[in-house]
Amino acid sequence: MSTKKILKGITWNHSRGFTSVVATAQRFTELYPDVDIIWEKRSLQQFADMSIQQLAEKYDLLVIDHPWAGFAAGTKSILPLDDYLPAAFIKDQEENSVGRSHESYNFNDKQWALAIDAATPVASSRPDLLAQQGLSLPKTFNDVLALADKGLVAFALIPIDVLMAFYGFCATLGENPCLQDDVVISAETGTKALQLFKSLSDRIDRSFFDKNPIQVYETMVNTNQIAYCPFAYGYSNYSRNGYAANLLHFHDTVSLEDYGHLITSLGGTGLAVSSSSKYIHEAVKYAEFTAQPNTQEFLFFDNGGQPGHLKAWESEHTNNASHQYFKNTLPTLQRAYLRPRYQGHMYFQDHAGDIVRNYLLNGGNEKAVLGALNELYIQSKNLEKA
Repeated sequence: MSTKKILKGITWNHSRGFTSVVATAQRFTELYPDVDIIWEKRSLQQFADMSIQQLAEKYDLLVIDHPWAGFAAGTKSILPLDDYLPAAFIKDQEENSVGRSHESYNFNDKQWALAIDAATPVASSRPDLLAQQGLSLPKTFNDVLALADKGLVAFALIPIDVLMAFYGFCATLGENPCLQDDVVISAETGTKALQLFKSLSDRIDRSFFDKNPIQVYETMVNTNQIAYCPFAYGYSNYSRNGYAANLLHFHDTVSLEDYGHLITSLGGTGLAVSSSSKYIHEAVKYAEFTAQPNTQEFLFFDNGGQPGHLKAWESEHTNNASHQYFKNTLPTLQRAYLRPRYQGHMYFQDHAGDIVRNYLLNGGNEKAVLGALNELYIQSKNLEKA
């Protein structure tokens, strides 16, 4: 009779999210033959939407989005990993965080996941298409508008990505969203952010209102339609030789008027352990193995992953294999805006993007848009108190 311990994990269905952890799980089993880890995958939208409390009842290991940290702290559905891992290991993770990635999974002074993956919206281009047109890489927001007038610009405009971009415009203008209890953003900043955003989205083909970042990148590498994307959650896979029909290069964001480089909303993923797992010791040990710097720089990256450890971002190995993706976009990560993580925020995040997207598609009164966002925000705050 087999005495193997079987652990199940859930991640999302892209090479960056799936093959990376499958590879680390395979190596972990080779090191610890009494443990077997089976990873399953779900869509990017399901990754953003499905409650981790539901997932934690079914899986031992969860790849999660950091806005779930507050919910996790409230429900205790996943483990506070700093209670299980050596203090020195947690300290290394903190000191080698890519931007605020490590902090993003910390809530109520507990670490609910390890930042095994770091990302934020960054710029990308098809250098070959720009060269064919005799065009240079945009440096300013006005440059992007001019390139968009030529039909060569696109980015993701589904609700969640629209909301993240709106947050970014607000932060770039000097005001971070969601700092007050009843107002998402001041009327002045919010109005300007909406108007700037719409000035760009009006120049984008309407098909991109139904595409996520992966679909934008697939359009860029599989057609000669789009030469530049000003901001979409970065996927270093597309900057690696042989991954796609055409190669993307990735860059820091452009500057906006006198405000400096566009700030974007921190993403990435964290590896969490279910509090319902029958094999907590083994699950925590695997999380530690996956997040440690050597694994991140080599095994995790070499199998499609996008590391969350700073040493991997600064590594010649990862950069040489990705046309300097990590060094080029690290400044964008370091300035990225950290989204709210209070327990009710997922309700706001699930619905607010529709409000902004509708404005971008159909126009309207900015004051009314901001009012609808504020109403939804107050509802989400009340959910936290319930």
